[in-house]
Amino acid sequence: MTTCDEKSTGLSTHDFYYDLPEELIAQTPVEPRDSSRFLVYDRARDSITHAHFYDLPKFLRAGDLLVINNTRVIPARVYGHIENHESVLEMLLLKRVDYTHWETIMKPARKARLGSKIFISDELSAIVTEVGEYGARTVEFVFDGVFEDILDRVGNMPLPPYIKEKLSDKERYQTVYSKIEGSAAAPTAGLHFTPELMDKLKQMGVDFATVLLHIGLGTFRPVKEENILDHKMHTEYYEIDAQNAEIINAAVREGRRVICVGTTSVRTLETVADENGFVHPCKGETSIFIYPGYKFKCVKGLITNFHLPESTLIMLVSAFVGREKTLEIYNEAVKERYRFFSFGDSSMFI
Repeated sequence: MTTCDEKSTGLSTHDFYYDLPEELIAQTPVEPRDSSRFLVYDRARDSITHAHFYDLPKFLRAGDLLVINNTRVIPARVYGHIENHESVLEMLLLKRVDYTHWETIMKPARKARLGSKIFISDELSAIVTEVGEYGARTVEFVFDGVFEDILDRVGNMPLPPYIKEKLSDKERYQTVYSKIEGSAAAPTAGLHFTPELMDKLKQMGVDFATVLLHIGLGTFRPVKEENILDHKMHTEYYEIDAQNAEIINAAVREGRRVICVGTTSVRTLETVADENGFVHPCKGETSIFIYPGYKFKCVKGLITNFHLPESTLIMLVSAFVGREKTLEIYNEAVKERYRFFSFGDSSMFI
């Protein structure tokens, strides 16, 4: 599903490239969470401010609405081996299809053919039931007991491949407001929040609304096509309940700023918003792809980390700020030695 004006876009994937020194890829989270650096870009003033995330209250005002994604990461990375093969197979669980079936990515996938049986532990095995592109496999898990309990024992936190350091505390790859399990990656924009910072914002009159989007292949699958319009987004599950829909709609009616914490919150709101920016309670699957030319209906601000070159996420930021301005800001962040990606620093566009 493409929601942008395709006629306005003749952009190639390389148009979203920037040069990032490897040493700026954050390997571990900072402590405390809100001590990360914070680049704030004011679109009206065309100005950049360098701060820290604990300074967030300085850039917000009473009545602002922060929309957060309360998904919780599951230990989605498991290791096993195919029957009659000793080599280790890595499996990343992306989305649950039903009680026993999951959509996954495998590496290396060439030996995981239709019908292959994968041994993971004494408690868990899987059978390949569908073969897709780029290592995608649908599997049927075979187990005796409660799947979630078994996965908690045998699974690992699905840190991105560019993070080489072992995570000492699994909760550091969860937001403090995470609640509903189902994601194969963290909504990393929210990792900078602390309960104390959230309380401070509420005391100054900032409101919060909660949405749900379980992060899967749609968010982090790399763009391999030269023309971005040829990229296919995979679906991800989302929910907005009646209470939070009304909180969002009240802000829209009253002309208050709706500021999304993370690209997943943006994609959820823009999936369901009407042309006037109002949302309704619903649940479903989204494959929305936001890139320059897109007209935002609900979102007025964005808090997010610094994203990979040529990714759908930097394309989304470019849709909000402008491609050239986004690359200018990213190059400024490189010059200022910000930390990048999942455990990196934060930015806000208002």
